[in-house]
Formats: sequence, structure tokens, C-alpha cells
Amino acid sequence: MRLYDLATVIRSKNAGPFTLTIDVVLPDVTTFRRVLAAGGLAPERIAALYDVAPGAVRVVPFERVLTVKVALPRQVGSGALGDRDVYGCQQHFPLAGVEV
Repeated sequence: MRLYDLATVIRSKNAGPFTLTIDVVLPDVTTFRRVLAAGGLAPERIAALYDVAPGAVRVVPFERVLTVKVALPRQVGSGALGDRDVYGCQQHFPLAGVEV
């Protein structure tokens, strides 16, 4: 099953011009723990999806609100030549397709 099928919300946005954040909101604690245990949100896996260094990816789970926040560097600064998503709002799709 894809993360997209399990999550209540998956969204991305800029956290400044050079950093992207992705929020994964899950429906219940069982699903939250299942997703974390599956390894799909491991920094190495996310780094491969977004072609960044694994050390540059931060994954922060917040069980209290059933959310996982991912922060990673943008490939191109927001608004720079070659940027295709100034707001970073369409960058969650690769992560949404991860099998859990």
C-alpha cells in the first residue's frame, strides 16, 4: 500500500528559499507506528527519491499529533532560474508513492 493511501494529508511547502518541508498526517496511532516501522520514511530512502544527500534529510515524528515532518534541501532555490514550483507545494508526490 502506498503512503498516499494511508495518510490523511500529505503536503509540501517551502521552509525558506532553500529548504522544503513535507508533512505526513496519519489517521491513527497504529498507522503512524506502522508507517515509521516500514522504513519508507528513512532519510536514505527519501534522499534517493529527491536526489539529495542522506545527511541533509531530517525526519521528525510527532506522535502526539500523528504527523511526520520531513525537511530536505531544494534542488533549486525558490524562484531561481529552473525552479518549476516556487511555493514547493507540489513536491510531496514522490514521497506519497512510497510503498508501506
